[in-house]
Amino acid sequence: MSENRELTMDDYLAMVKRRLKVILIPALLAPLAGFLASYAFAPKYTSQSTVLVEGQKVPDNYVQSVITADFTQRVQTLSQEVLSPSRLRPMIENLGLAKPDDENKLISEIQQNMTVEPVVTSMSAAAVQAGISGAKKKKQSSTDEPVPGFNVNYTDSNPGRAQKICNAMTSLIVDENLRSRASVAQGTTEFLGRQVDDAKRSLDEQEAKLAAFKRQYMGQLPSDIDNNMRMLMSLNSQLDASTQTLSRAQQDKAYTESMLAQQISSWKSSLSSTNPQTLQTQLTQLQGQLLQLQARYTEDYPDVIKTKADIAEVEKKLKEINAAAAAANTSDSADKASASEPPEIRQLRLQIHQYQGVIDQATLDQKRLQSQIGIYQSRTSMSPNVEEQYKLLTRDNDNAQAFYKDLLAKKSSAALGTSMESQQQGEQMHILSTAGLPESPTFPNRPLLAAGGLGVGLAFGLIIAIWLEFSDKSIRTEKDAASVMDLPLLISVPWLGEEEEDLAAHANGNGRRRFWGRGEPKEHENVEV
Repeated sequence: MSENRELTMDDYLAMVKRRLKVILIPALLAPLAGFLASYAFAPKYTSQSTVLVEGQKVPDNYVQSVITADFTQRVQTLSQEVLSPSRLRPMIENLGLAKPDDENKLISEIQQNMTVEPVVTSMSAAAVQAGISGAKKKKQSSTDEPVPGFNVNYTDSNPGRAQKICNAMTSLIVDENLRSRASVAQGTTEFLGRQVDDAKRSLDEQEAKLAAFKRQYMGQLPSDIDNNMRMLMSLNSQLDASTQTLSRAQQDKAYTESMLAQQISSWKSSLSSTNPQTLQTQLTQLQGQLLQLQARYTEDYPDVIKTKADIAEVEKKLKEINAAAAAANTSDSADKASASEPPEIRQLRLQIHQYQGVIDQATLDQKRLQSQIGIYQSRTSMSPNVEEQYKLLTRDNDNAQAFYKDLLAKKSSAALGTSMESQQQGEQMHILSTAGLPESPTFPNRPLLAAGGLGVGLAFGLIIAIWLEFSDKSIRTEKDAASVMDLPLLISVPWLGEEEEDLAAHANGNGRRRFWGRGEPKEHENVEV
């Protein structure tokens, strides 16, 4: 093949015709070889069972499931758990599948040959699309997964053993799911119960600290600020009223004392007029005046008559006083004077005593009110610091209460979920179809091996044909000659042979052909340029 010119479709078709045997012979022999080679492998039989997953019977709006793991992940976890040697040995012993010496080998084979595949139906695919389109509106929960079940596959060289092991492994998965769900639900409830107890203790400690703080700063809490201000205003008003009462009482007392002093002075002056010595002195003076008047005036003179009348009045008082002094038996003149005080003086003394009591009470009230005002003023001045500490304690207490309530609600929800699982009202797995006895082996797949051989043979033939074509330097056409000599070709003389095969070959630009399709080139008579 000439590499110095551009190939056309005719050139490619000519290549295919020349190398057709080279391409077809490997393409026909390789599938036969692959089909025959499949008999060299030991046959493997696959048994399959189907497990149906039934959703939760109780609506999620009423009871939330405690199992939130992804369904596919849970199935894979279950399959790994049942493949543990501790779970496989009892199963092998119960079925009598192997001798004790061969148990480890069979366990290894089971772990390698068992697979679990989800069952995806057209309905579940539609549910997946609906979930994807509605993901922005609402997040799909784990219980809304579109997988209705899964298949358990087991491959073995013995079809009967494959069936037994597949059924046994399926039962183990279903039982393990029921046990694990109950265990997870119970563990969740117990964990939340411990958390609730810890939260309750923490809440009790916070409440105890808050109560102690309230007792220590009673009346100084932020909630007492308004009350303290009102009490402070009320106490100031009471203090003003008490001050006014005290001032008024002092004024009234001073006025009453002045009145008492005047009454006592008047009373004492009246007492002096009834004293025997005084009366005797008055009598002597009146008698002297009478003598002077009689010396100057007659008995009918008014002053003489009045003086005589005064003398008679004084003598009468002296007689009365002497008679009263003889009848009385008192030893203390001050007591006499006090006992004989007029009612007006005694009333004034009583009023002064009352005013003094009011003054004393007002003074005590002032001291009490001033002390209380000082207390409330100190409470008001301490409120900012107390308020900061109180806010910290209150915030911690509120957080503890919210955490406790949240855990309590979760515990109640988990308890409902545990009860639902114990009554088998949650998600359940049921064996929809047991594993059947496989009739034909799944390996080796002879049609697949034959198809693979066909592909390999065809590719091998194409590679050989391409190699042969690129290694062939024959000149078959005018274009090849012009490309090789790099000169214009004026005329070419065709080959004239007797055999039709040679003519057909020459029509395609080839000479005689051998088995590999490589023609014997013939010499052309060319005209010199």
